[in-house]
Amino acid sequence: MNAPYEGDRAQGTGGPAPSQGTAPGAPVPGQVPAPAPAPDHDPYVQDAYAYDPYRAQDLSAQDPVAEVLYDRASHPPPPPGTFQEPGPLYAAPAAPSYAPDPRVWAQTPPPEPDGPSRHLPYGDHATTTQFVGVDSLVTKAADQDPRPDAFAHLYRDQDAAPRTPAEDAPVAAPAPSKPAGRASSLLKSSALMAAGTIVSRITGFLRTLVIAGAIGVATLNDSYQVANTLPTMIYVLVGGGALNAVFIPQLVRAMKNDEDGGEAYANRLLTLVMVLLGAVTVVCVLAAPLFIGMMSQKIADDPARLDVAVAFAHYCLPTMFFMGMHVVLGQILNARGRFGAMMWTPVLNNIVVIATFGAFIWAFGGFTTTGVTEAGITPEGVRLLGLGTLLGLVVQSLAMLPYLRDAGFKPRLRFDWKGHGLGKAAGLAKWTFFFVLANQLGLIVVTQLATWAGEVADKQGHGGTGITGYNYALLLWQMPQAIITVSVMTAVLPRISRSAHDGDAAAVRDDISYGLRTSAVAIVPCAFAFLALGVPMAGLLYAGSGTQSAQNIGFILMAFGLGLIPYSVQYVVLRGFYAYEDTRTPFYNTVIVAAVNAGMSAVAFFVLPARWAVVGMAAAYGLGYAVGVGVAWRRLRTRLGGDLDGAHVMRTYTRLIGACVPAAAVAGAVAFAVLHYIGSGALGSLTALVAGGISLAAVFLVAAKRMRIEELNAMVGMVRGRLGR
Repeated sequence: MNAPYEGDRAQGTGGPAPSQGTAPGAPVPGQVPAPAPAPDHDPYVQDAYAYDPYRAQDLSAQDPVAEVLYDRASHPPPPPGTFQEPGPLYAAPAAPSYAPDPRVWAQTPPPEPDGPSRHLPYGDHATTTQFVGVDSLVTKAADQDPRPDAFAHLYRDQDAAPRTPAEDAPVAAPAPSKPAGRASSLLKSSALMAAGTIVSRITGFLRTLVIAGAIGVATLNDSYQVANTLPTMIYVLVGGGALNAVFIPQLVRAMKNDEDGGEAYANRLLTLVMVLLGAVTVVCVLAAPLFIGMMSQKIADDPARLDVAVAFAHYCLPTMFFMGMHVVLGQILNARGRFGAMMWTPVLNNIVVIATFGAFIWAFGGFTTTGVTEAGITPEGVRLLGLGTLLGLVVQSLAMLPYLRDAGFKPRLRFDWKGHGLGKAAGLAKWTFFFVLANQLGLIVVTQLATWAGEVADKQGHGGTGITGYNYALLLWQMPQAIITVSVMTAVLPRISRSAHDGDAAAVRDDISYGLRTSAVAIVPCAFAFLALGVPMAGLLYAGSGTQSAQNIGFILMAFGLGLIPYSVQYVVLRGFYAYEDTRTPFYNTVIVAAVNAGMSAVAFFVLPARWAVVGMAAAYGLGYAVGVGVAWRRLRTRLGGDLDGAHVMRTYTRLIGACVPAAAVAGAVAFAVLHYIGSGALGSLTALVAGGISLAAVFLVAAKRMRIEELNAMVGMVRGRLGR
C-alpha cells in the first residue's frame, strides 16, 4: 500500500547500505534517521506497535483512508533481516465442502505469506515497496488499468450512444469498478425488456379483443385457438425448449472460448434449426387433420368444425418455422448483450394480426351483428384470417435482421456441424425434449377436456367457458410473469451461466435469490389482484363478446390467480439447473407438474358442472406448479451445497403475502359493491376495476411499509429517484 511519504524511497530501490566504516548513530545516506523516542503520554504514538494478531483478521479495521494518512516517516518498518520471524498467526482453514454462508458479510481471509511482507499493510514487500506522496496518489489513481473482464460485453446491452459493430464484438472490456455497475446494467436490461414486453402484451390484448369482436369467444374461436396453438406446441416440443434453456449457456461459452466470438457456432446452430424446423413444418402441414383430432375429439367429430379447423391449421402450422428463426436470432442477440429486440419485435406480429381481423370485421361484419359460426364463415374469410396470422410471424422474424447487423453478426449457412459442440448441446436438449413433451401432454389433456366442456356449456347458453376462455384468461394471467420474471431472469441468465461454469455456487445462489425476491415484489400483488379483481378485468376487456361470456372468463382468471406465485418461482428455480447444463432434473419436475395438472383437471371435468369445469382446470394449473416448486427447490438446494438463501426468500414472500391478504379483501369488497350498484357492463367493470385497484394498492403499500419489506422499499426508492423526487 502506498503511503504519503517521500523520505525512504531509496530503501525500496536498493539504496546504499551502511558501510563498515560508518560510526554508530551517524546518519547514512539514503536512510531516514531513527526517530527520537516519543513520550509515553503522546496519544498518537502510544502503543503504536502493540502486537495484536487478531486485528489483522478484522477486515473492517483495514481502512484505506487511515492507511493513506498514516505517518510512516515517524514509524518506518524494520529493515529486512533484523527481526526474528514469528510463527504463523493461525492455521490455514480447511476447504469447505459447501458454498460460503451468505449471512457472513466477509469471509475469513487466507493465511498471510511468510517473509517480510507480513509486516507491511496489505502484503507490501519491505524491499520493493515504493512510497509516494498524496498528490501523486491522487493524480495517478486513474492511470491503473482495471482488470479486463471477458464477459463485460454481455452487460453493455442498450447504451444510449450508438455503437459500431467493432465495439459490439465479443472482446475483452474493462470490468466495472463497482459491483453496482453490473447490477445497474442488469436493471437497465430488465427495464428495456419489461418495456418491450408491456407494449407487446398490450398489443396482444388488443389482438384478442379484435379477434373476439370478429369471431366471438364460442365454438368458432375455439377452432381457431386449437389451430393456432398447434404450431406453438409442436415448435416447443421439437426444439423451442432446447433453444431457450440449453443454447444460451452454449452460446456464452462459444463467445468466451472461440476466436471469432462464437459467430461460427451461432451460424451452425441457425442452419441446424432452419433445416430441422423446415422438415418438421412440411410433415405437420400434411398431417394437419390428425393433429386437430389429437387436440380435440369434439372438433374432429363435427365435419363443419373439422374443415374450418384444418383450413386454419394449414395457414398456422408454417408459423413454427418463423418462430424458430425468431427465437434463435433473439438468443444470439441476448448472448451479445442485446436484449431489446426479442421483446419488441412481437409487437409487429400483433399489429399485423390486429389489422387482419380488423379487415375481416370491415369486410364481413363483427360477431355481434353476424353471429358467424363454422358453418357460416366463407372460404375467403378463413383465407384472410389464416394468411394474416402467418404474415405476422414472418414480419416478426425478419425484423430481427437489422438488429443482428447492428450487433456485427452476419448470418450464414454452415453445414459443418460435426465436431463443434452441437452434439453436446443436442445431448443436453434430449432431456429438454422430454421436459416439453411432458408439459405438452398435460396441455393436450386440458385442451381436450376444455373444448368438450365448452361445447356443452355453450349449448346451455354459457359462452366463454371453453378453451378460448381458458386461453384468454391464461394470457392475461401470464402478463406479470412475462414482464417481470422473464425480463429479470433473461438479463441474469448469462451471468448465472458464467458463475456455474466457474464453479461459483455462491454467485449462482445469490442470483437465484435476487431473481426470486425482485420478481416477488410485483408477482405476489398481481396474483392477489387477479383473485380480487378478475371479474371486472375480464368484463372490461371482453365486454364486446357479451356480459356473461366476459364474466365467465373473469371467473377463470380468478381461479388462475394465486397460482401465479408458484408459477413464477418455478421459472426462476429451473434457470439454476439450466445454468449447470442439467436438463434431466427439470424434466422430472415437469412430469410431476403435468401429472398433477392433468389429473386435477380431469377431476374438475367429471365433478363440476360444464360451466365451472374450466374454472376448476385453471385452479389445477396453479396447484400443479405449487407441487413442482417444492420438488425443484429441494433439488436445487442440494445442488448448491445445502443453501438456497431460503430464510431470506421465505421472509420476503411471507411479508408480501401478509400485506396482500387484507389489500385483496378490501379490493374485492369494493369491486363487488360497484358491480352490484352500477352493473357488469363495460362502464361498471371499469369503475369497479379503478376503485378496487386503488384500494388494493393503498392498503398494500401501507401494510408493506409497516412490515418493512426491503425489496419493495428499494424499488420505490429507485422509482422516486428516476422521477427526481
